[in-house]
Amino acid sequence: MNIFRLAGDMTHLASVLVLLLKIHTIKSCAGVSLKTQELYALVFATRYLDIFFNFISFYNTIMKLIFLGSSFSIVWYIRRHRIVRRSYDKDQDTFRHLFLLLPCLLLALVINERFTFKEVLWTFSLYLEAVAILPQLVLLQRTRNIDNLTGQYVFLLGAYRALYILNWIYRYFTEEHYVHWITWIAGTIQTLLYGDFFYYYFQSWKNNVRLELPA
Repeated sequence: MNIFRLAGDMTHLASVLVLLLKIHTIKSCAGVSLKTQELYALVFATRYLDIFFNFISFYNTIMKLIFLGSSFSIVWYIRRHRIVRRSYDKDQDTFRHLFLLLPCLLLALVINERFTFKEVLWTFSLYLEAVAILPQLVLLQRTRNIDNLTGQYVFLLGAYRALYILNWIYRYFTEEHYVHWITWIAGTIQTLLYGDFFYYYFQSWKNNVRLELPA
C-alpha cells in the first residue's frame, strides 16, 4: 500500500458516499445516470468474485464489500425506491449502455493475460469500467443542469482513476516485475474520458459559477 493507492481508494469511496448522500438525504437522483450505475454494479460483480475464496487482507475485503453493496444499493434506489425513482430522468438517460457490454466481453476474450474464467471476467471488468462513465457524461451534457453533489461525484470518480495512474507509476519504479499493461491502458482511457469534464469543472470553480457542460 502506498500513498497514491490509499488516496485513490479514499477518493473512490468519497465519490460513492457523496452519491449516496444525495440520494438518501435529498431523496433525489436527478442528474444521475442509472445506466452508468448498472454498469458499475456489473464491473464490481465480475471483478470481486474472488471475495469468496481468495482472502488478501481485511482492508481489501472491506473495500470490496463496500463497493459491491453501494453499487447495487444505488441501482435499487433509482429503480425501486418509491420517492427517489420519481426524480429519475428516463427520457434523457437514453445512452444504449448494453451495446458496451458485448465489445468489452469480446475484447476480454481476445486480449487478456491468462485465458481462464476468472481472468477473463477480471479483464472484462477493466474494459467495462473504462467506458462506464459515458452514459453519465452524456446525461450531464443533455440536461446541462448539474447540481453540486452530482458534479462532485463525477469529479471524485475521475480523480480516483487519475490517482491510480500515479499508483501504477510508483509501483512500476519501486516493485520488480510490476507490469500490467491492460490495466494501464484501460485506466488511461478512462481518465482521458474525464478530460472535458475536468476542464469545465475547474472553470466553474474558478469563476464561481454553476457547472455546465456544452451540448
